[in-house]
Amino acid sequence: MIPTPARVPPGGPVLYGRKDRAILTLEALRTLERRHAALPLMERAGLAAADVASDMIGQPHARVVILAGPGNNGGDACIVARLLHERGGTVEVLGRPPATGLSVEATAAWTALRAAQVREIEAPPDEPPALVVDGLFGIGLARPIAAPWSQWIGWANGGGSPILALDIPSGLDASTGVARAPTIVATRTTTFIALKPGLLTGDGPDHCGTISVHDLGLDDTAAARTGDCLTWRDLAIDLPEVLVRNRLATHKGTFGTAVVAGGAEGMVGAALLAARAALTLGAGRVVVELIARGGPRFDPTAPELMLNEARIDDASPSTNGERSPASASRGRWRATDAQALVVGPGLGRSPLARAIVASAIASDVPLVLDADALNLVAEERGAADGNLSEGLVRRRAATILTPHPAEAARLLRRDTAAVQGDRVAAATTLARRFHATTILKGAGSIVAHPGDGFDINATGNPALSTAGSGDVLSGMLGALLAQGITAADAARIAVCVHGAAADALVADGIGPVGVRASEVIERARALVNAARGHA
Repeated sequence: MIPTPARVPPGGPVLYGRKDRAILTLEALRTLERRHAALPLMERAGLAAADVASDMIGQPHARVVILAGPGNNGGDACIVARLLHERGGTVEVLGRPPATGLSVEATAAWTALRAAQVREIEAPPDEPPALVVDGLFGIGLARPIAAPWSQWIGWANGGGSPILALDIPSGLDASTGVARAPTIVATRTTTFIALKPGLLTGDGPDHCGTISVHDLGLDDTAAARTGDCLTWRDLAIDLPEVLVRNRLATHKGTFGTAVVAGGAEGMVGAALLAARAALTLGAGRVVVELIARGGPRFDPTAPELMLNEARIDDASPSTNGERSPASASRGRWRATDAQALVVGPGLGRSPLARAIVASAIASDVPLVLDADALNLVAEERGAADGNLSEGLVRRRAATILTPHPAEAARLLRRDTAAVQGDRVAAATTLARRFHATTILKGAGSIVAHPGDGFDINATGNPALSTAGSGDVLSGMLGALLAQGITAADAARIAVCVHGAAADALVADGIGPVGVRASEVIERARALVNAARGHA
């Protein structure tokens, strides 16, 4: 039976303290550990985890079962067991140290455990304890867990007791967030030194529960970080000045014009959703360029939007007065006076759509490419004429790509499973390859930067798994770019407030079932305006 994922409060994992946003790759983490090898890091980790365990059980004599693995994670578990035992708890340890190969620190932890006469058991007990502590395998594991540890994981997941995972739930890949069955489904995860990517993306959010970060007294973690965990609580207190709206001497031109291109036949709503999001998140003016012929002339829900049929200049008409597909693909689309372009929502893959993408890439205007715009780029990689991907690489203006995993797979010429198998690597590869800020959407969206580094978003919930959600995100990005915000900050803010809006809706009882993408727009505006009070 597959265990039910840990329930996480709306807003994602709870992270304590702003410095605890730092994410370290395993390579950076190992470097930091070597730098501080003289410190008693294992003892500090055990003490931090014991405090969390005491908080979880809430009573001094409660029965706790500690699962201790054959490596350093098992050493951490031994220290937790000894400390809880010394505090008066009823502690049982399930596990045995290996005969050889144990580190000096882990050997000392087992020795101290036995000197304290903590009870060791041979098999999981029949009665569920007040708490299970998972100290089986840590961040170094990159393979499925074998027996008997796999059987112990099945017992822990199926027993109904709350589970505290040490550093990372056993079975979860700390780099990729891939859960190799069986994997602990924790109630809480107490992680050491810094966050690891796998805690926050892929399967991680469904297995970690609430996360707390314990820096173990190291003061150089932030300097070593490779990225940040994005939470709205933290971003909201430091929004760009243009979003605070303190200046009185402004007009619509102050906040820029965003142009949204898309909305082919049957998909006009996608372009309108993106445009409404751009308007609602602060763009001074929003123009919609529709692919569909004979589409709506205005949007009754947002009459402030300017709706046009997308046109191609410098293309020769055919004999019957209509532009042929071939001439449309050779012509150029011009978005006059735009400070940001959003190309892709409901775009389709017609010659006109291709011409719009090519023209947008050739422009010197900040650009968001989404949906079919990305598919058109993927289709033309390596083409002899008009290679869109080469145009992306040459762009000097800011570019943001917003693929979901399948679109990322097409751009990378991989399958979707490979992308999901290492989401961070996929996002950072795209960012470097196309010189573009890249948002790989999904649980724990990755914001990868073209220079270096990445961030992982911790907001959002299944309410966003609905048609139009991605269009709304693209419109938000366009609004922020139009207001002069950098691509890196626009991506961080848009992704985070997009998820935070869904979290707020769920917290108010609106969802997660049946939340409409248009509802996310309104709640995001409310969150941004509420953040003005923090400025």
